[in-house]
Amino acid sequence: MKTILAAAAASLLLQFSPVAAQAATLVANISIGTQTMTVTENGFVKYRWKVSTARNGYVTPTGSWSAKWLSRDHRSRKYDNAPMPYAVFFNGGYAVHATFDLKRLGRPASHGCVRLHPDNAAQFFSLARQAGLANTRVIITR
Repeated sequence: MKTILAAAAASLLLQFSPVAAQAATLVANISIGTQTMTVTENGFVKYRWKVSTARNGYVTPTGSWSAKWLSRDHRSRKYDNAPMPYAVFFNGGYAVHATFDLKRLGRPASHGCVRLHPDNAAQFFSLARQAGLANTRVIITR
């Protein structure tokens, strides 16, 4: 009887656990070498965008982080109040965010952040908000 009850309880728990299992896993894979960002959700490629990472004299860190916080209309305190719209912060002051310097997308141009076209940054920002910070990962490689 105890075995049947345990099996029934396990079955019920499994029926209600798909919500957690289906939580979006959002990953932004950024390649400094190719200046691209590939966005995957639940293992499926959704987008591939041009980015700009650090220009000479600056560094875009390499590694893997979960997203830490979001800021829709952020401005840089470090770089003359520069606009950083749709910022998804992942490592201290480093973020994936929009840029208006569109002609430089696809080559190094930033102070270290990962810059995107404003439409793409807005899309990534929205996806990160929906997935949740804990389920959003930023991976940067050479």
